[in-house]
Amino acid sequence: MVGENLTPKKRLGGPLAGIRIIEFAGIGPVPFAGMLLSDLGAEVVRIDRIGAKNDLREAVNRGRSFVQADLKDTKSIDQILQLCESADAIMEGFRPGVMERLGLGPETVLARNPRLVYGRMTGWGQDGPLANSAGHDINYIAISGALAAIGTLEAPVPPLNLVGDYGGGSLYFVMALLAGIIEARSSSQGQVVDVAMCDGAASLLSMFSSLSAIGLWREERSSNVIDGGSHFYNVYECADGKFISVGAIEPAFYALLKKLLGLNESEIDDQNNSSTWPARKDRFKEIFRTRSQADWCALLEGTDACFAPVLTMSDAPKHRQYQARESFIEHNGITQPAPVPRYSRTVCRVQDPKAPNLSLADVAARWKSRTSQRSGSRS
Repeated sequence: MVGENLTPKKRLGGPLAGIRIIEFAGIGPVPFAGMLLSDLGAEVVRIDRIGAKNDLREAVNRGRSFVQADLKDTKSIDQILQLCESADAIMEGFRPGVMERLGLGPETVLARNPRLVYGRMTGWGQDGPLANSAGHDINYIAISGALAAIGTLEAPVPPLNLVGDYGGGSLYFVMALLAGIIEARSSSQGQVVDVAMCDGAASLLSMFSSLSAIGLWREERSSNVIDGGSHFYNVYECADGKFISVGAIEPAFYALLKKLLGLNESEIDDQNNSSTWPARKDRFKEIFRTRSQADWCALLEGTDACFAPVLTMSDAPKHRQYQARESFIEHNGITQPAPVPRYSRTVCRVQDPKAPNLSLADVAARWKSRTSQRSGSRS
């Protein structure tokens, strides 16, 4: 039939099917990056220490094979090097110098596979005065300026470990690895990728640091439109103790919000006069405390007033928007976010491990066999 071939056939497996990633077990951004890559279709094999336990109920552990190895044993190191020969990328999150001491540093690995992308994930980076210091998300975002900008007038507030570990860490790590793999396919040369959470956190602040430099952003917390300073971009408590959010920045959306709240056209006007924001926040607090969260949802949700209820993580999967998009799945008995983003043809899904209960040598042999078959098909 005419037009029959216009709709591409869908294929389960995600757009990274065929990409092979070696993940050295760690905490924070490395396992989350491994989850994202696996969700997109890459085959991820995590190398654990002997006796390591992985709770498969944790979303960050999903979708890859687990292989245990003694990293102080020369035979295990040689098997890892064999595995590297067939890999597209490595992910490691140790302090600088650890992989070199194990005999798995970039120089050694790239000699075995010149096309490999060697990804290094740390808090402070591979060099600099803090490179060998311990730290956590809160420390990495502290020096970037991000922590100072988040919180109340009285003090900064840790924003979970989303800004450093996952935003400035995992997401930049995934982007870096994929960009490196794309480049290696055209140049036939691998390289080392140095990803630091403090760098990523600073990069995330690009817009705000620029606005601050030209005088359009105040560094005092809760003094700008989107940092809790304004009344029209804020969180408010309801009559039932739950919370709602409003973000009516644009004048038309602000006018609609006022109308739906029962305010007349001239009341609380001159929206961007920051000197009036504290009093107007008090007025909004009074209004939103008059009804329950459910009542406000019935009135405001789905309008252009830029409104949403503040849900807990256990309530979020029940929201009608997530329900309609099937944004959460049941995996290993736990409700967790589904793979994202969504592709029209190469459909992402949580993978079943491709090499369950295999040894490191087994995985290396299997990868080598598949590499030979792939090379043969190209000739």
